[in-house]
Amino acid sequence: MRQVTETAGVVLAPNPGPMTLDGTNTWVLRSPDHEGAVVVDPGPLLEEHLQQVAALGPVDVVLLTHGHYDHSEGAARFAELTGATVRALDPAMRLGDEGLGEGDVVVGGGLEIRVLATPGHSSDSLSFQLPDAVLTGDTILGRGTTVVAHPDGVLADYLESLRRLQEMGDRTVLPGHGPELLSAGDAAAMYLAHREMRLEQVRAAVAAGAATPRAVVEVVYVDVDQVLWPAAELSVRAQLDYLRA
Repeated sequence: MRQVTETAGVVLAPNPGPMTLDGTNTWVLRSPDHEGAVVVDPGPLLEEHLQQVAALGPVDVVLLTHGHYDHSEGAARFAELTGATVRALDPAMRLGDEGLGEGDVVVGGGLEIRVLATPGHSSDSLSFQLPDAVLTGDTILGRGTTVVAHPDGVLADYLESLRRLQEMGDRTVLPGHGPELLSAGDAAAMYLAHREMRLEQVRAAVAAGAATPRAVVEVVYVDVDQVLWPAAELSVRAQLDYLRA
């Protein structure tokens, strides 16, 4: 485990890829004087990774930032290994405990963790606030930008979530993929500016005659690796819905 802040360490899952960057970050949260920990996003169903995280000590509770498989697929097996309950916004992802939602405070690892609803990447996306950091799942990544996974993801919701995270100021961003970022406020501001730029590009592409989401992608995302175009098309569909609204 690599210690990132006084209370947060990370174990990188071995699932690198175009959408997962270096792999999924599994976060282990606990105060220095506490034996138990809160584990956020056990990651994919990779036994060696789950065993590695489980070996770090007792687990008070498992939290999911959202239900996408690269964050949640291993949760059931991890619960078997540790005996911990799994809390999430989506009822389908919960194991042995109550749900999780806006305004909740999770006590574990010697910490109080505030839950923020930050939908947009997905409808069930949550962020977790610590005194000096915020865990953002896929809402803000450590490198590049994220997809608005239409139709479950909604751009208007995503923009509002970014504005909420901008209010986190100088808290460190502990993302679901990629390296930590120094300032949630700066990262969210950059994401908002990027989204506005993309919206302008989509408007221009449609005005120039791009008649389908794929056609918009071929104009707006021409500088992006084509392996990412299917994900880009989801974001374009979300952008077109936003513009129509």
